[in-house]
Amino acid sequence: MASKNYKEVKVYKLAFEQAMDIFETSKAFPKEEKYSLTDQIRRSSRSVCTNLAEAYRRKRYPAHFVSKITDSDSENSETSAWFDFALACKYISEQKHETMNLRNEEIGRLLNHMINNPDKY
Repeated sequence: MASKNYKEVKVYKLAFEQAMDIFETSKAFPKEEKYSLTDQIRRSSRSVCTNLAEAYRRKRYPAHFVSKITDSDSENSETSAWFDFALACKYISEQKHETMNLRNEEIGRLLNHMINNPDKY
């Protein structure tokens, strides 16, 4: 049965957890990154959740729903690229990078399931 509330969906919960983890982790980034890496990684990770919320308001129109889920998936991919920059700049450890990337991959798989099976949501 399709969920009526986006907050009940596993991918939303996982994406929210990811965004909050990024928020906490990015507090330790250097001040000179405030308007670049820090803001960008926070914005893209939060956009995964906000696009999911918007998608649920458009469920009556399957093409619009899929479009917003696709936006969410794009933001998830962008977030992953920012992890690579954070690692390369030595702001996060290899272990943290791996943990975040694994979570992002799971989020991506779940989003792709939604894109390919919108009627189930």
